[in-house]
Amino acid sequence: MMLPATFHDLAGASVFITGGGSGIGAALTEGFLRQGAKVAFVQRSDASAFCDAMEQATGIRPFFQPCDITDTAALKAAIAAAAERHGPVTVLVNNAANDMRHKTLEVDEAFWDWSIAINLKAYFFAAQAVVPMMKSAGGGSIINFSSISYMMGNAGYPVYTAANSGINGLTRSLAREFGPDRIRVNALAPGWVLTQRQKDLWVTPEGLQAHIDRQCLKDTLAPEDIVCGTLFLASSASRMMTGQALVIDGGVVVTG
Repeated sequence: MMLPATFHDLAGASVFITGGGSGIGAALTEGFLRQGAKVAFVQRSDASAFCDAMEQATGIRPFFQPCDITDTAALKAAIAAAAERHGPVTVLVNNAANDMRHKTLEVDEAFWDWSIAINLKAYFFAAQAVVPMMKSAGGGSIINFSSISYMMGNAGYPVYTAANSGINGLTRSLAREFGPDRIRVNALAPGWVLTQRQKDLWVTPEGLQAHIDRQCLKDTLAPEDIVCGTLFLASSASRMMTGQALVIDGGVVVTG
């Protein structure tokens, strides 16, 4: 990965990423490593081979812990272990999510609880775990990944879009509550990023072309396209930006 910018203050920063070993998360892990940050991440599946590749590519090995983020105690324990190894977490990236397609009339309570646990609950409790660390460090940055799906009013995953909308409310409330502690909280809403999962499950030539037709910029989005925006929000380059939602979608949800 070749990055067009260097954020010097991220060198040595203690960064924690959920879902940091695949898809957009893997690109984020690599991006922070290339800034010289100390990166810890969690996901359910084994990421040992990815860690090997990152160490070879960047000279820094990320700290991986297997974790189901719907298990709040396990998530908090992983964050504590990351802080013990790398120092207080000063950058939290709530990236892990699941956009499994579903129909409103087929959703039961168990599915609702599972989807909200992944897509919203884990964000709250990860933030809760890092705030005391950030306070002691004199500040920090929390980046909550949302998506443009709720802005577009997309059908096909109503629980996911409800959580995405909730992420923005959570982001604004946390930004207001912890701003006096110099903790910045922003959301980042990607468009349709063509991860391998998206290609395997949802991408069709017709559907992709229809989406690109809605974009102002006619190139497809790759995980790498989300990295620099995330680094910017993590860095003091955005030190007076909080409570905001940064959209990186090729220009689908334009305003004005």
